[in-house]
Amino acid sequence: MTPQTTVVDATPVLDPRKGLRGHPWLTLISVAIGVMMVALDGTIVAIANPAIQKDLGASLADVQWITNAYLLALAVALITAGKLGDRFGHRLIFLIGTTGFAASSGLIALSGSVSMVVAFRVLQGLCGALLMPAALGLLRATFPAEKLNMAIGLWGMVIGASTAGGPILGGVLVEHVNWQSVFFINVPVGVLALVLGAVILKDHRTPDAPRSFDVPGIALLSAAMFCLIWALIKARDWSWGDSRTLLFLGAAVLAFVLFAVWETRSREPLLPLGLFRSLALSAGTVLMLLMAFAFIGGLFFVTFYLQNVHGMSPVDSGLHLLPLTGMMIVAAPAAGAVITRVGPRIPLVAGMLSTAVACFGMAYLKADTGTGLMSLWFALLGIGLSPVMVGATEVIVGNAPLQHAGVAGGLQQAAMQVGGSLGTAVLGAVVAARVDHLLPGNWADAGLQKGTPEQMAKASEAVQVGVAPVPPGAKPEIAGRISAVAHDTFVSGMNLGFTVAGVVALLAAVVALFTKRGANAEAGAGAAHI
Repeated sequence: MTPQTTVVDATPVLDPRKGLRGHPWLTLISVAIGVMMVALDGTIVAIANPAIQKDLGASLADVQWITNAYLLALAVALITAGKLGDRFGHRLIFLIGTTGFAASSGLIALSGSVSMVVAFRVLQGLCGALLMPAALGLLRATFPAEKLNMAIGLWGMVIGASTAGGPILGGVLVEHVNWQSVFFINVPVGVLALVLGAVILKDHRTPDAPRSFDVPGIALLSAAMFCLIWALIKARDWSWGDSRTLLFLGAAVLAFVLFAVWETRSREPLLPLGLFRSLALSAGTVLMLLMAFAFIGGLFFVTFYLQNVHGMSPVDSGLHLLPLTGMMIVAAPAAGAVITRVGPRIPLVAGMLSTAVACFGMAYLKADTGTGLMSLWFALLGIGLSPVMVGATEVIVGNAPLQHAGVAGGLQQAAMQVGGSLGTAVLGAVVAARVDHLLPGNWADAGLQKGTPEQMAKASEAVQVGVAPVPPGAKPEIAGRISAVAHDTFVSGMNLGFTVAGVVALLAAVVALFTKRGANAEAGAGAAHI
């Protein structure tokens, strides 16, 4: 797969040739199909985990590794993968990532042990990291400024639809086929993306594209990201004050500091710190992190609320989330058009304010809240997130020079991964602390017999995810009281979590005031085909 390369300068290059190669809208379709695999995989695998656990005789820790291995590999490699695209061309890296993602998915499905599943999930995460920044780099280089927001809006729509469809499709496949089909489905999708990409995609590289690699920078940044994400993943089990959590967080801070010092001395740094002289790019990165904190962190508990409190199946819970993802699908392209017309600042501020209102609204959900009110808040959340997904991406990628488009795309994705992990960890700690505080009193008020400290600790652990700790053989009347206490206590904790998420969303709205249209967006090279 030899990359087809066109060298461009800082102004749009008008190519008089027509055809498939390099056509902007066909490029969007090609990269969207590849990105769809990664987005779908983010939610579909969670549905398959119980079946994998049963079929392969895995422990709970093993199942957690199936998710954590993928997340770690993806988060650690994103910025480095973006640099690879800047160096060798985003077309080549996208095709390699697509091929690797599809192949690793097939290998997971053929695995006969949990260790093999985990190993191939690492490979899958690395390939996903190659694919995502390359997709953004291709869009940035192919579309002119006046069409870039619309393209990113449609790109965001595909991600939203795939994320939404994951639990539904996963539930159907696991229930009616097997857990292997959840991974096998990526193979034909990957082949289609590979064929289209080989025919349609075209590189646009600048004369000053990177020519070397910052190996020490890659090592330091990878170590920093690994320690940070690992600490966030394990904080729920270890607790925030545990020496192991503090050790990994301290190691992450040290590695980030050493990375920053090294980058100021490197001839061709992995992540040029000069990028952050752009206030808009810095604000866009922080905004993406805060948005992911509120959205992914809050959504983590919504799934427990729907399945464990309301007793819905994974498929039903996915259907109940359609107002959220459906509004993202509808609103993302519209947000792109509005941002193109008025700039990103007003839509971004409005989007985060809408997200804050939705979070504060969900802070008043009860154990028996009906579908109508839930759908209202979910829809408002989807409306609020759409301009942020589109606008913050354009602010980050558009304010970076074209030769660093891949690094900027990796930075955008890394901010989202870190924000989501941070939100899940912090809001998880908030919910857990609230449950631990309320459960003993609620348990006593319901006239339930207090268990041993170990039994109450296990009960609290179950309630933290909305599960009622009903002992086997309990009388229906006792089981009913335990369920009521468990669900009310969990919902109280979830309400506090959404309150925190709403405050973070308000902070993000303030950060959005410092964003502006990408100063370098005009460097795209696709005007001739629009």
